[in-house]
Amino acid sequence: MNDFTDQIRDLREEGDALYETLKQLPDDAWDSPTQFKGWTPNDVIAHLYFTDVQGLASLESRQKFQEMVAPLVAAMKRDDFIGETRRWSGDLAGPTLRERWHLHFHKMCDTLAASNPATRMAWYGPDMGLRMFASSRQMETWAHGQEIYDLLGLQRDNSDRIRHVCVMGVKTFGWTYINRGEPVPEPAPHIRLTAPSGAVWEWNEPQDDNRVEGPAVGFCQVVTQTRNAAEVGITTTGDTAAHWMQVAQCFAGPPTTPPPPGQRGPAR
Repeated sequence: MNDFTDQIRDLREEGDALYETLKQLPDDAWDSPTQFKGWTPNDVIAHLYFTDVQGLASLESRQKFQEMVAPLVAAMKRDDFIGETRRWSGDLAGPTLRERWHLHFHKMCDTLAASNPATRMAWYGPDMGLRMFASSRQMETWAHGQEIYDLLGLQRDNSDRIRHVCVMGVKTFGWTYINRGEPVPEPAPHIRLTAPSGAVWEWNEPQDDNRVEGPAVGFCQVVTQTRNAAEVGITTTGDTAAHWMQVAQCFAGPPTTPPPPGQRGPAR
C-alpha cells in the first residue's frame, strides 16, 4: 500500500473505534453534558458529521462548500457555533445520529481513497491538500472522541495511528502563535515522543536547550487541548518549549485556553 492508502486506513480505524465506543453509550446519556464546553454526545457527533459533510462538499466544488459554511462562520462570530450545528442536524440524535454519521464517515473515506492525494480543496482559511485534510479529520475524530471516553469513564486503547495527530501538532507550532497574534518563536523545539508501540518519533533539529519529550498520547492530548500538559507526562526544556505546551492548539478557530490540571479526565 502507498502512504495515502495507509493514512485513509488509519482514519477509518479511528472512526470505527469511536463508533464501537458509542455503542456503549446508554440512550439516556446522549443528552448528558461532557467535560468539553458542556457539549453533549449528540453535539459531539453532530459536529463531526457536519464537518465530514462539509469536506465532501468541498471536494465537489468550492462554491458548494462556501455556501454550506457561510451560516456557520456567521454563527461563530456571534458565539453560536454549536447552535448552528444543532440547527443543521435537526432532530437527528442518539443511535440514529450515530449510524448516520458512521455511514457518511465511510463514504468520506471511500471518496478520499479514490481521489488524487495531490488535490487541493477549499477549507477554513487557506486551501488544504487531501493528506492534511485526512489528518485533520482523524485529529478531530480522535480529539472529540475523548469526550465520549471520558463521559463513559473509559481509558482509551491508543495505537500508533495517532502519529497523524502528532504530525498535526508539530506542523501547527507556528500557527498557534499566529492565531494568537504573537510572533512565532524560532527555532521550533525538537520533539521526541514515545509511541504506544514503544517506537520513538522525532521532529525538528536536535536542541539540548529547546525540547519537548514524553509519550505521544500525552503530546496529542496537549495539542488538541483535551488535557493539560502538566498531567500527561510531557517534559520541556527551554522557555519556547514550555510556553508552547501551555498554549498549543492544532485545530482551527479562534485561540482557546487549554483546560487546567484535573478539569478533564475519565468520569468516576
